[in-house]
Amino acid sequence: MKKLLVVDDEPSILTLLKFNLEQSGFEVLTAENGNDALEIATNEDLTLIVLDLMLPGIDGMDVCKTLRQEKINTPILMLTAKDDEFDKILGLELGADDYMTKPFSPREVVARVKAILRRTNLVTAEAKDEVIKIGELEIHPDKYMVMFKGEQLVLTPKEFELLLYLANHRGKVLSRDQLLNGVWDFHYDGDTRIVDVHISHLREKIEADTKQPVYIRTIRGFGYKMEGQD
Repeated sequence: MKKLLVVDDEPSILTLLKFNLEQSGFEVLTAENGNDALEIATNEDLTLIVLDLMLPGIDGMDVCKTLRQEKINTPILMLTAKDDEFDKILGLELGADDYMTKPFSPREVVARVKAILRRTNLVTAEAKDEVIKIGELEIHPDKYMVMFKGEQLVLTPKEFELLLYLANHRGKVLSRDQLLNGVWDFHYDGDTRIVDVHISHLREKIEADTKQPVYIRTIRGFGYKMEGQD
């Protein structure tokens, strides 16, 4: 059974999400503050974390940042205030994989959780033993591992999936909507900034000069394209 952690300081939301996720077949742990969330996430083998940003003590931003610094790459679905665009972008920049805005229905959260896990499982199932080599970049799909200049990169699940998707479509221009559909497997109502943030993260890790990228090029007015020679 897949084990999830739901973190929110409102007991009513915790109870509601826990009930609906358990009804969908998940084992659900809960926490009402950031300290407890970090302890559970560090010691439990979690499949996914649903994380509210507004928490007492250590807030959701710091929880996310700390987990990524500790190289805990469990997918994180963050919950943000309805119109707080700054929190959305900052959360993604700190390593969250996805976000939902309040208010939401429990069914929406369950659907989003399933979409994230479905995509992660699909990438794993489709993984082949062959290594994808592009320049000094080596992608090992079967191991969920990326090497760059002989060093292993630390990537979140979504960063890995995005890089693999780009690599599998090397030389082709992909629109942001295509990337949303192919990597996130969810409809975002035209909000494509989540793609841009993750592209920016990848460039910071594989480009010598992020303003003049060699591997992931921006095709203005269209989207992105993976370049490079084997």
